[in-house]
Amino acid sequence: MGKMQVNAVFGLLFGCCVFYKIQASASDAIFYEPFDDPFDGRWVVSENDDYKGVWKHSKSEGHDDYGLLVSEKARKYAIVKDLNENLNIKSQKVILQYDVRLQNELECGGAYLKFLRQQSTGWKPQEFDNNSPYSIMFGPDKCGNTNKVHFIFKNKNLKGGEYVEHHLKDPPSVPSDKFSHVYTAVLQPDNILRILIDGKEEKKTYFLSEKDFDPPLIPTKMIPDPDDKKPEDWDERAKIPDPEAVKPGDWDEDSPAEIEDDEAVKPEGWLDDEPEEIEDPEASKPEDWDEEEDGEWEAPKVANPKCAEAPGCGKWRRPMKSNPAYKGKWHAPLIENPNYNGIWKPQQIQNPHYFEVAEPNFEPISAVGIEIWTMQDGILFDNILITCDENVAALYRETTWKPKFEVEKAKHKAEKAVAASSDFFTRIRKGLFGLLYKIADIPFLNAYKSKIIEVLKRGDEQPNITVGILFSIFFIILTIVVTTLFGGKEKPPVCLQSKLIYFVGPRHETCFKVLEFPCLYMQANVTQGKMGMAAAQTSNNQRSTKEKESETKKATATAAAPPRKKSTRRDA
Repeated sequence: MGKMQVNAVFGLLFGCCVFYKIQASASDAIFYEPFDDPFDGRWVVSENDDYKGVWKHSKSEGHDDYGLLVSEKARKYAIVKDLNENLNIKSQKVILQYDVRLQNELECGGAYLKFLRQQSTGWKPQEFDNNSPYSIMFGPDKCGNTNKVHFIFKNKNLKGGEYVEHHLKDPPSVPSDKFSHVYTAVLQPDNILRILIDGKEEKKTYFLSEKDFDPPLIPTKMIPDPDDKKPEDWDERAKIPDPEAVKPGDWDEDSPAEIEDDEAVKPEGWLDDEPEEIEDPEASKPEDWDEEEDGEWEAPKVANPKCAEAPGCGKWRRPMKSNPAYKGKWHAPLIENPNYNGIWKPQQIQNPHYFEVAEPNFEPISAVGIEIWTMQDGILFDNILITCDENVAALYRETTWKPKFEVEKAKHKAEKAVAASSDFFTRIRKGLFGLLYKIADIPFLNAYKSKIIEVLKRGDEQPNITVGILFSIFFIILTIVVTTLFGGKEKPPVCLQSKLIYFVGPRHETCFKVLEFPCLYMQANVTQGKMGMAAAQTSNNQRSTKEKESETKKATATAAAPPRKKSTRRDA
């Protein structure tokens, strides 16, 4: 059997195992809602007038997986679905789990579920609202100072018979991102509650502990006596003014805290006759000034320039200093209060509402509902699960939530890398352009400064041509330097004219001239990464033409001249 055939067999077996596990877990789920199909006809949207939010059956952003979407901002939403049968959650392990994705993050709103009691307790699905009785409320909530994953359960008081809400103290915080997250509450028969986020345990607590819930499930045995009153002569002052203390005879309460410094001397050069402010000599009365309506015009005041050069202007006054004789108002010193009774507290009495229970008195669950008021849209609920097996809950996390989470995390990481790269190249581009702006200030480039600045501004406005701009400026400056150093006194023929031209070469490669100059231009081949200086070729061609013309003129002059007489000895 070939290698490919072996791999195919193993792949088939693996797929069958996964399918079998999912089917087995589905049979072990008491309730499971994946929202693969539209919710119409299966879930009941509340008809209460306060709940106008529109639910939608929508795909999770970036996935083919569907969920139940909160589609509008600043709305109340309510929707509910009955279980096939009532679920007794007392004395057994129960796992409540669901995914929620805050696609626009969560600034102010809830994304929690309510596990409702039986309709016989006085509610109807069509009237589902905030007052509908529930057994457990679980899930994220964030607004202002609130940032927590709620766990609230209602328990019937055995003495009074009323239902009391017990809130989990110090709950976990809501993840602050746009990823899909799975929230799990594990209710154990040993009265342990565990809260998991993305499969990681974030909170472990004890239902019967008075420190873990507010108010505690078991009331305190002793309470303050509500009828006890503080006696009128009860003194709560730990210290009092000494009644025998006497103010010293030399204590002067009228002495000021500060006095003039008699040792101060007026600085030399002080301008006593100069005011600190003068009328603005450059100000003039507005042409439309009407003295009858606006009154007499006065020039605005400005600081006196003479005062800026002197130690000061105007009448000199001695500065103030702390008064060494100052003592302030006298107070008698404090002493221990001989009549101190301490801080009064009412006496403790037996709590008439005290009772003991071995476990929470959970009411059976008959429905799952979402009742929220949110300022955010884009909240997507998915994969609501109720089961009695933690392995089933873990399998659902691995097969339904985790693949989505990994894709979202990888996409976010790639986007961050692209953004970081973009920021890096932006900083590099700004640095290079800053350097080129400084180079443009070099004196020997003064003749071309305005055009170079114009080209650089074009590059600032159009980052996509940055590379061409940089190469153009580089070769322009290089040509000017080379011509200046080796080209004699002749001024380099650099004529800058910004113009972007695209054309297609004979081999269909895309080429462009970033800058077109009558005398000098650069041609860049984008596809093949080649560059050439047409100026060099043009200069060579011009030089060859001049040399040919010079040789032609010389030949013509030689032909037109009369033949030179041959010298002889006689002539010598």
